[in-house]
Amino acid sequence: MARIAGVNLPNKRIEIALTYIYGIGRSLSNKILGQAQVDKNKRTNNLTEDEVNRLRNIIEKNHRVEGELKRDTLANIKRLKEIGCYRGSRHVKGLPARGQRTKTNSRTVRGNVRKTMGSGRKPAAQKT
Repeated sequence: MARIAGVNLPNKRIEIALTYIYGIGRSLSNKILGQAQVDKNKRTNNLTEDEVNRLRNIIEKNHRVEGELKRDTLANIKRLKEIGCYRGSRHVKGLPARGQRTKTNSRTVRGNVRKTMGSGRKPAAQKT
C-alpha cells in the first residue's frame, strides 16, 4: 500500500487514489501523473517504488496538501475574524459567508428547525 503525504492510498486506479489526499482533486491528480510519467489507469498496488517516490517528490515539492493546507485555511479564516470584516463575522456566527440565502436554507445551522405540518402527528383515536 502506497503512503504519500501521510495518507495510505487505497487500491484503486492511481488517478482516483491520489484524490484521497486533502488538496488534490481529479485535475491536479492528472497533472501530477503526467509530470511523473505514470499511467493513470495503473492500480495503486501495481506501482513500483520508483513511481511512488516520483509521485511523493512532486507532491511534496510543488503542492500544498494535508496539514499545511488546512493550517493555511484556518489562518485565513482567523485573519478575517480578527480584522472584523463581514465574512469574518459570518464565520464567527456559523452562517454562510458567500451570499447564500438563509430564510429557507441553512436552518439547522441557525438552530431554526421547522417541522412540516403534521409530520409528528399521532394517529387519530379509535372509534368506540
